[in-house]
Amino acid sequence: MVFLQVRDVMNQNIVTIDPTESAALAARLLARHNVGALPVCSANGRLQGIVTDRDIILRCVAPEDDPSRVPVKNIMTRHPKALSPADDVRQAAQIMAIQQVRRLPVVEDGRVVGLVSLGDLAKCGKFEMEVSKALTDISENVKRV
Repeated sequence: MVFLQVRDVMNQNIVTIDPTESAALAARLLARHNVGALPVCSANGRLQGIVTDRDIILRCVAPEDDPSRVPVKNIMTRHPKALSPADDVRQAAQIMAIQQVRRLPVVEDGRVVGLVSLGDLAKCGKFEMEVSKALTDISENVKRV
């Protein structure tokens, strides 16, 4: 049985954003770095939440708020489930399925050290069944608007 830790597949080149920054800046960072989520961290690197492109659209743009005036803290997902670098990759896939998310922050000693996505798990090529189940579970119960 192959045992891979989250640290083996996570992206360590993460871009974070302060909770007081604007949704517009978050959108620009997402576009500039071609990512779908930003960990929201305080000045000391502590995880406060996570903001996704979807959060910006559904919680800011759709209600016709001005993204340049809406702070990230108003639209982020608070207290996201986080992983440790030592966690098993299978556990990461299970948590993604249960939480219905495609990305999870990786935290060590209270600070964000990486981000792991469903794509990262798929790229490692060893857990096709777990990734497939996670994607099915994530997609199955999507709320229809």
